[in-house]
Amino acid sequence: MQRTQKDVFTVIADPTRRAILELLATDAMHVSALTQHFGISRPAVSRHLRVLSQANLVAKSRVGRKRFYSLRPRQLQEVRMWIARFDRLWGVKLKNLKSDL
Repeated sequence: MQRTQKDVFTVIADPTRRAILELLATDAMHVSALTQHFGISRPAVSRHLRVLSQANLVAKSRVGRKRFYSLRPRQLQEVRMWIARFDRLWGVKLKNLKSDL
């Protein structure tokens, strides 16, 4: 079965997936450890991880019987570049505001 890569912006639009990425930014975690942070079932967390994996935002590795997930921050580069455009815009607006005072 061929996987299609999901759009990063669509994937991170979900607050649970963003929260999972925040948790994985500090350290790799297994599904059970991630599930403890949410009021949803383990299968639901696994579905979110599958979507994150399809967008190449997380990597999966096996240690014994457990699957550990880790953040692939490089994949967020597209988001960072998009946001940077607005950072420049805000910088100009703040500079203009200071000059008006």
